[in-house]
Amino acid sequence: MLRLPVFGFYQPSTIEEATRLLAENPASTRLVAGGTDLWPNMKRRHQVAETVISLRGIAELTGIRETSDGGLAIGATTTLAAIASDLRVGESYRALATAVNSISSPLVRNSGTIGGNLCLDTRCTYYNQNEEWRRSIDYCMKEVGEICWVAPSSPRCWAVSSGDSVPILCAWGAEITLVSKDGARTLPLAELFRDDGIDYLSKRPDEILTEVRLPAPSGERAAFWKLRRRGSIDFGVLSVAAVGWCGGETTDRIEIWLGSVGSTPVRCDESIAALIGKPIDEDTIAEAAALARKGEGASPLGNTDFLPQWRGKMIEHYVAAVLREMAGLPRERLAPRHQR
Repeated sequence: MLRLPVFGFYQPSTIEEATRLLAENPASTRLVAGGTDLWPNMKRRHQVAETVISLRGIAELTGIRETSDGGLAIGATTTLAAIASDLRVGESYRALATAVNSISSPLVRNSGTIGGNLCLDTRCTYYNQNEEWRRSIDYCMKEVGEICWVAPSSPRCWAVSSGDSVPILCAWGAEITLVSKDGARTLPLAELFRDDGIDYLSKRPDEILTEVRLPAPSGERAAFWKLRRRGSIDFGVLSVAAVGWCGGETTDRIEIWLGSVGSTPVRCDESIAALIGKPIDEDTIAEAAALARKGEGASPLGNTDFLPQWRGKMIEHYVAAVLREMAGLPRERLAPRHQR
């Protein structure tokens, strides 16, 4: 049986108390809400902490409210299940509900939180093993070693960013609030992430993610698809999200994002450029999907399930499927099943 190590545990009731506690020793302190990622990681000694601060007792961090501009603000400790079942999310941000419903299992969604999913630790076949397994092959650089077993000649870690809510929220232009003892700052969600398997967040160690905000709906259409081995529980090996705003028959603006293909969510810049000012039809979808496969950052490595060459080919198929769904075209392949 894997057991948690010894650590100090605090349950503050206000953000001010939490940030004060965090500021005392941010390098050796972990934040926990649902615990669906942190507790297993600590049991396997992936992550260590002298102190753990629970955010679940802070009432102002949970719940969904409408903002003054007509959008939605979601507290960081709001459970994934609460988001997926919220009528406002289902009506105006349906693709977000689909993405959240794809995360793990009902048990995890009832405990896991949106803040935890956004800050999810990066994953890798060589890292997400028990401590004895990792020690037997010599630790990788994400832990205490000096080598990336995925790409041994690489100077960096290639662990994968797998937060399923991230691509669709980035596509929608969501913003987040980070709070520390010194104050609060707001930034686009996309700026939270770094292309590094170890140093994967721009959030400072003394900051707490408190809220994510979605802009008011403005007639956009959106879709989300996720690829994994089983229809539930498994982490994704690819997720694709698209949100588009069309004027008449042409595309005024569109965002296409990939998840689970690299250490950071990937924006499909060339695919987006190919669709602006054009109708989303069979020809433009085929062009955009092919460009997504060739784009920078869209080259999966052997660090998760399935062969990387096949995962790379699926980028093209899944981008095409998402764009077809968004455009209301007939479906050409079997859609992933997401539990409800």
